[in-house]
Amino acid sequence: MVNKRKWGGQSFLVGAAIVRILETGLFHLVQGPGQSKEVPYLGVLFFLNAAGAALAAMGIYRGAKVWGWGLGLFVAGGALLMYVLSRTVGLPGLDVQKWFEPIGILSLVVEGLFVILSIMYLKRYPKAQTLDASSTIAQQSHQATS
Repeated sequence: MVNKRKWGGQSFLVGAAIVRILETGLFHLVQGPGQSKEVPYLGVLFFLNAAGAALAAMGIYRGAKVWGWGLGLFVAGGALLMYVLSRTVGLPGLDVQKWFEPIGILSLVVEGLFVILSIMYLKRYPKAQTLDASSTIAQQSHQATS
């Protein structure tokens, strides 16, 4: 069966958001082992961020606002907040970090883009849009009878 779903603004926002949240998780997954050596709890937080990002990407793909978009905002927004805190007041067991590390700046950009895309999506599409076949068929049959 051929998928007849048309690509539009919603599909672009969803796709871009999935890529951004997966990038966020990947950055934290790659840096997790190094952070574990410095401060063990920070390494755990990095790995939890990567797992949360993967789960959020799956939720966003499935059209789940709360556990997809909401978890993604928590993951990306939390990473942004922790980055700023680690560069201003510091974190327990860790000195204040340098602001301009290349992967840190890249991570900030990606996380910021995810937050912006999420806000755009949630404002533009306030009702949850699921990607399962049964709802698509139901919508098409409703439109055909109207």
